[in-house]
Amino acid sequence: MKPIKLRQADRLSITILVDNYTDLLLMMDSEVVRRPKLAPPTAPLAEHGLACLLEVSAGDEKHVVLMDTGITPACLRHNIDILGVDLSSIEAVVLSHGHFDHFGGLVDILDGLRRGVPVILHPDAFVERRIRIPGADRSIPLPRLDRSALERSGAAVDTRSAASTTASDLLLITGAVARQTDFEHGFPSAEAKIGGEWVADPFHDDQGVVINVEGRGLVVLGGCSHAGIINTVRQAQRLTGTDRVHAVLGGFHLSGPIFEGAIQPTVEAMKSLTPDYVVPMHCTGCSAIDRFAAAMPAQFLRNTVGTSYMFA
Repeated sequence: MKPIKLRQADRLSITILVDNYTDLLLMMDSEVVRRPKLAPPTAPLAEHGLACLLEVSAGDEKHVVLMDTGITPACLRHNIDILGVDLSSIEAVVLSHGHFDHFGGLVDILDGLRRGVPVILHPDAFVERRIRIPGADRSIPLPRLDRSALERSGAAVDTRSAASTTASDLLLITGAVARQTDFEHGFPSAEAKIGGEWVADPFHDDQGVVINVEGRGLVVLGGCSHAGIINTVRQAQRLTGTDRVHAVLGGFHLSGPIFEGAIQPTVEAMKSLTPDYVVPMHCTGCSAIDRFAAAMPAQFLRNTVGTSYMFA
């Protein structure tokens, strides 16, 4: 595979606007971690969703990209307001995949973004989806991303299947992730309507974003990582021709009993990638987060809403 063109960044910050966890008392900062300092009763809200603000720089050049938008406009708007985020600075929105906990706040905030802002996503993000209830003969339909609503709200919908870049080639979008591991099996209860038939959801639209920080290596950010966080990192390595991994962040989708068997192989594979930092969020689940903390204590960072990660 010929490496894709990805410029090196001097600096990268990732601020978590929506995640499952909030903690006003987890205030310890470091060179990499900046916790929000808010005067009570002001506090970030948490929900089962993800939204991340990326600010990437090279010299005097700076780009701001939003990845995902949580479930509810209320949560996203509240956290944007208390953290002082300037929506007008956002030049692109990247959706990791077409699940409600990643696109739910999007239409609502488009009025604060410049008109015509690109919303970059895989075309399968628009497919109809449902969750099969284990042990029951029924399924629950999931909220569906509405392309016409995005366009009416001023977005320029930019569908891409293959790997591509944005932010003047400083940010890589992986495109559909190749499945190579033998322990990352997607989401067994998820179904999608493809070609008029309900099938096990292949999650072709699941993708991550990647930044190559000069002198540090790759920073890989997943959404839910339905394709597998290890598959996602390995795809980032193949696409960039860079083996060194500086940080892996995002949802690793290891929550719940059906994923229990995948936790330890994922932890062991992550250790073999030797990242400097690992930041499990969102759908990783408490059990898996604790396992990462125990197995990789020097690399593990515990996330809470409002935290910023600084890589330079």
